[in-house]
Amino acid sequence: MPVTFLPADQVPARLSQFDAIIDARTEDEFSEDHLPGAINWPTLDNAQRIEIGTLYKQVNAFEAKKRGAALSARNIAAHIEAHVLDLPKHWKPLVYCWRGGNRSGALATILGAIGFQVTLIEGGYKAWRQQVLLTLPELSQRLHYRVLCGPTGCGKTRLLHALYQAGAQTLDLEALASHRSSVLGMIPGQDQPSQKHFDTLIWNALRQMDPTRPVYVESESKKVGNVRVPDALMDAMRQSPCVAVGLSLPEREQLLAEDYAVFLQQPELFIDRLRALIPRRGHETINQWIEWVKDGQSLKVVSALLIEHYDPGYAESTQRNFVQFGHATACALANRHTDSMRLAAQHLIAQDSAVNA
Repeated sequence: MPVTFLPADQVPARLSQFDAIIDARTEDEFSEDHLPGAINWPTLDNAQRIEIGTLYKQVNAFEAKKRGAALSARNIAAHIEAHVLDLPKHWKPLVYCWRGGNRSGALATILGAIGFQVTLIEGGYKAWRQQVLLTLPELSQRLHYRVLCGPTGCGKTRLLHALYQAGAQTLDLEALASHRSSVLGMIPGQDQPSQKHFDTLIWNALRQMDPTRPVYVESESKKVGNVRVPDALMDAMRQSPCVAVGLSLPEREQLLAEDYAVFLQQPELFIDRLRALIPRRGHETINQWIEWVKDGQSLKVVSALLIEHYDPGYAESTQRNFVQFGHATACALANRHTDSMRLAAQHLIAQDSAVNA
């Protein structure tokens, strides 16, 4: 069956029509970024791609193509053995590589020869990435946001999760970034996505949202760990109505201790993260905090972090960056527990429904 081609600008509307989205690039290319829901069937793996590239440069294109064909045929055969033999004839894959050329073309040709209806993305991943960057600003600005503002430990993330559970539209940037957006924000055992993949994750979330309903999102700085929130999205958030989330200091201390329990359980990890604050807090303060951790007084450090590091300047910074914060809707949480978050979420949703009625 002949292979068909799909222009990159038509991919978003057609993604759900395919039974599989196959990325024929190397493992490293796939890891850096890939289409939502894609699976990786490398036509050439990491080492093989380097080998073929070296042949191109040091010998000639003809020798490189011969060697590349042998390796590609072997790899494609392995993918067919592992994944294709039990598939029905009506299975329809979408296939791409870097620019829609040799690697995806070889895989698509063989799958088409078997009898599957195969579609290739014109221009490959490169063209699709350009579409993401082109459409992300419009997707960001077509929605209206409700920004949850409040100092560290006040329960913004828990409230966001409660809003999601209650049926509201939410954009969880920290979940997409695999980072809690603070000096202790790293999540042990989880790597952050690349910037390209963070863009893709945001694009994929925004494109599925209903522009007639509000989107709840936490106030964030421009960077969440090592990745940057797209400018158009950050601009839209900073112009949006705010919700001022409040929680008592003792509850905030306990919430932070719960959320960052791994640091309290692993003092050396906690100490390592504290050292990152030396340029901002100075050796004397951080050395004192480290001594408290070593003495088993980690909760005292949590309290000091809130009072001395996180809170100073928070209100001024939020007022400066989020232009509607001065008219924010107040949301005072009774405590950090699930029932309180659920009640607050229901109240916020009811308020918005009344306003939009």
